[in-house]
Amino acid sequence: MASTVGTPSKSLSSDEDLRQIVDPRKRKRMISNRESARRSRMRKQKQLDDLTSQASLLKTENEQIAVNFNFTTQLYLNLEAENSVLRAQMAELRHRLDSLNEIISFIKSSTRNLYDCEEHDEVSEIDGVVDSWGLPFLNQPIMAAGDMFMC
Repeated sequence: MASTVGTPSKSLSSDEDLRQIVDPRKRKRMISNRESARRSRMRKQKQLDDLTSQASLLKTENEQIAVNFNFTTQLYLNLEAENSVLRAQMAELRHRLDSLNEIISFIKSSTRNLYDCEEHDEVSEIDGVVDSWGLPFLNQPIMAAGDMFMC
Protein backbone atom coordinates (compact mmCIF):
# COMPACT_ATOMS: atom_id res chain seq x y z
CA MET A 1 0.00 0.00 0.00
CA ALA A 2 2.85 2.20 0.56
CA SER A 3 3.58 1.95 -3.11
CA THR A 4 0.02 3.00 -3.95
CA VAL A 5 0.40 6.00 -1.74
CA GLY A 6 3.67 6.88 -3.42
CA THR A 7 2.20 6.66 -6.88
CA PRO A 8 -0.54 9.20 -6.30
CA SER A 9 1.95 11.51 -4.72
CA LYS A 10 4.17 11.14 -7.72
CA SER A 11 1.13 11.78 -9.89
CA LEU A 12 0.33 14.92 -7.92
CA SER A 13 3.80 16.25 -8.28
CA SER A 14 3.84 15.55 -12.02
CA ASP A 15 0.48 17.38 -12.31
CA GLU A 16 1.99 20.31 -10.45
CA ASP A 17 5.07 20.19 -12.61
CA LEU A 18 2.89 20.04 -15.70
CA ARG A 19 0.80 22.93 -14.38
CA GLN A 20 3.91 24.92 -13.63
CA ILE A 21 5.17 24.28 -17.15
CA VAL A 22 1.77 24.91 -18.75
CA ASP A 23 0.93 27.96 -16.64
CA PRO A 24 3.80 30.12 -17.93
CA ARG A 25 3.01 29.07 -21.50
CA LYS A 26 -0.67 29.73 -20.91
CA ARG A 27 0.13 33.09 -19.30
CA LYS A 28 2.48 33.99 -22.12
CA ARG A 29 -0.17 33.06 -24.70
CA MET A 30 -2.83 35.02 -22.77
CA ILE A 31 -0.58 38.07 -22.65
CA SER A 32 0.22 37.69 -26.33
CA ASN A 33 -3.49 37.36 -27.17
CA ARG A 34 -4.32 40.45 -25.10
CA GLU A 35 -1.60 42.45 -26.86
CA SER A 36 -2.83 41.23 -30.23
CA ALA A 37 -6.41 42.16 -29.35
CA ARG A 38 -5.24 45.59 -28.12
CA ARG A 39 -3.33 46.20 -31.37
CA SER A 40 -6.38 45.07 -33.34
CA ARG A 41 -8.64 47.48 -31.40
CA MET A 42 -6.14 50.29 -31.98
CA ARG A 43 -6.03 49.53 -35.72
CA LYS A 44 -9.81 49.48 -35.90
CA GLN A 45 -10.04 52.75 -33.94
CA LYS A 46 -7.48 54.36 -36.27
CA GLN A 47 -9.44 53.13 -39.30
CA LEU A 48 -12.65 54.50 -37.78
CA ASP A 49 -10.98 57.86 -37.07
CA ASP A 50 -9.60 58.00 -40.62
CA LEU A 51 -12.99 57.18 -42.11
CA THR A 52 -14.70 59.77 -39.89
CA SER A 53 -12.17 62.39 -40.98
CA GLN A 54 -12.60 61.44 -44.62
CA ALA A 55 -16.40 61.58 -44.30
CA SER A 56 -16.12 65.06 -42.79
CA LEU A 57 -13.89 66.24 -45.64
CA LEU A 58 -16.24 64.75 -48.24
CA LYS A 59 -19.23 66.38 -46.56
CA THR A 60 -17.49 69.78 -46.64
CA GLU A 61 -16.51 69.27 -50.27
CA ASN A 62 -20.07 68.21 -51.13
CA GLU A 63 -21.48 71.34 -49.48
CA GLN A 64 -19.04 73.52 -51.45
CA ILE A 65 -20.03 71.80 -54.69
CA ALA A 66 -23.71 72.35 -53.87
CA VAL A 67 -23.07 76.07 -53.23
CA ASN A 68 -21.16 76.37 -56.52
CA PHE A 69 -23.90 74.47 -58.35
CA ASN A 70 -26.62 76.74 -56.95
CA PHE A 71 -24.61 79.84 -57.86
CA THR A 72 -23.99 78.55 -61.39
CA THR A 73 -27.65 77.62 -61.78
CA GLN A 74 -28.71 81.12 -60.72
CA LEU A 75 -26.27 82.67 -63.22
CA TYR A 76 -27.62 80.38 -65.92
CA LEU A 77 -31.21 81.34 -65.16
CA ASN A 78 -30.32 85.04 -65.20
CA LEU A 79 -28.55 84.68 -68.55
CA GLU A 80 -31.42 82.64 -69.94
CA ALA A 81 -33.90 85.37 -68.96
CA GLU A 82 -31.68 88.07 -70.46
CA ASN A 83 -31.27 85.99 -73.61
CA SER A 84 -35.04 85.63 -73.87
CA VAL A 85 -35.48 89.41 -73.63
CA LEU A 86 -32.78 89.95 -76.25
CA ARG A 87 -34.43 87.45 -78.59
CA ALA A 88 -37.76 89.23 -78.21
CA GLN A 89 -36.08 92.58 -78.92
CA MET A 90 -34.32 91.08 -81.93
CA ALA A 91 -37.64 89.77 -83.30
CA GLU A 92 -39.26 93.19 -82.78
CA LEU A 93 -36.35 94.98 -84.45
CA ARG A 94 -36.38 92.52 -87.34
CA HIS A 95 -40.11 93.14 -87.78
CA ARG A 96 -39.55 96.91 -87.72
CA LEU A 97 -36.69 96.59 -90.22
CA ASP A 98 -38.87 94.54 -92.55
CA SER A 99 -41.62 97.16 -92.27
CA LEU A 100 -39.18 100.00 -92.95
CA ASN A 101 -37.68 98.14 -95.90
CA GLU A 102 -41.19 97.65 -97.24
CA ILE A 103 -41.89 101.38 -96.87
CA ILE A 104 -38.61 102.25 -98.61
CA SER A 105 -39.40 99.82 -101.40
CA PHE A 106 -42.85 101.35 -101.79
CA ILE A 107 -41.44 104.90 -101.90
CA LYS A 108 -38.76 103.90 -104.41
CA SER A 109 -41.28 102.20 -106.65
CA SER A 110 -43.59 105.23 -106.38
CA THR A 111 -40.83 107.64 -107.37
CA ARG A 112 -39.81 105.40 -110.28
CA ASN A 113 -43.39 105.33 -111.47
CA LEU A 114 -43.49 109.11 -111.32
CA TYR A 115 -40.30 109.37 -113.37
CA ASP A 116 -41.54 106.82 -115.87
CA CYS A 117 -44.90 108.55 -116.36
CA GLU A 118 -43.61 112.12 -116.91
CA GLU A 119 -41.54 113.53 -119.68
CA HIS A 120 -37.94 114.44 -119.08
CA ASP A 121 -38.65 118.18 -118.70
CA GLU A 122 -41.20 117.59 -116.04
CA VAL A 123 -38.84 115.32 -114.14
CA SER A 124 -37.03 118.32 -112.69
CA GLU A 125 -40.35 119.55 -111.33
CA ILE A 126 -40.97 116.14 -109.77
CA ASP A 127 -37.50 116.21 -108.24
CA GLY A 128 -38.48 119.41 -106.50
CA VAL A 129 -41.70 117.83 -105.26
CA VAL A 130 -39.91 114.71 -104.08
CA ASP A 131 -37.33 116.83 -102.28
CA SER A 132 -40.10 118.82 -100.66
CA TRP A 133 -41.49 115.56 -99.31
CA GLY A 134 -38.30 115.25 -97.34
CA LEU A 135 -37.14 111.95 -98.80
CA PRO A 136 -33.59 112.46 -97.55
CA PHE A 137 -34.95 111.29 -94.21
CA LEU A 138 -34.58 107.79 -95.60
CA ASN A 139 -30.88 107.98 -94.84
CA GLN A 140 -31.45 109.15 -91.28
CA PRO A 141 -31.30 106.67 -88.38
CA ILE A 142 -34.48 105.89 -86.52
CA MET A 143 -34.25 106.93 -82.90
CA ALA A 144 -36.18 104.97 -80.29
CA ALA A 145 -36.17 104.98 -76.53
CA GLY A 146 -34.53 101.92 -74.97
CA ASP A 147 -37.46 101.29 -72.66
CA MET A 148 -39.76 100.69 -75.63
CA PHE A 149 -38.34 97.18 -75.91
CA MET A 150 -38.48 96.12 -72.30
CA CYS A 151 -40.91 93.35 -71.60
